[in-house]
Amino acid sequence: MALQWEQVTVDAADPVALGRWWAEALGWVVLNDSADEYEIRPDQDRLPGLIFAPVPEGKTVKNRLHLDFRPDDQRAEVARLIALGARHADIGQGEQPWVVLADPEGNEFCVLAARHG
Repeated sequence: MALQWEQVTVDAADPVALGRWWAEALGWVVLNDSADEYEIRPDQDRLPGLIFAPVPEGKTVKNRLHLDFRPDDQRAEVARLIALGARHADIGQGEQPWVVLADPEGNEFCVLAARHG
């Protein structure tokens, strides 16, 4: 039996606003703009995607699962994401070669250092 990774579901207070933010941050397309299930993907036919679903409770602790991104230029990408509304996040990581950011609803993600070679 084979499995294909379809998407990651993200709980959100405002799925539309958070989904739009991530679509802009990643340069992805919107497949479904419903407030009940806002879905974005790299393009219409590529997986995996992200679905943003409404939940009544707010985020209270560090994420148990987070996304890592590897840019060509870490410093420029961190600056771009902060300009879009991300913020630095301290989850006890100390001094590391990656940068931990949080999206507008506080979900942590990492911007890794550029790959060398």
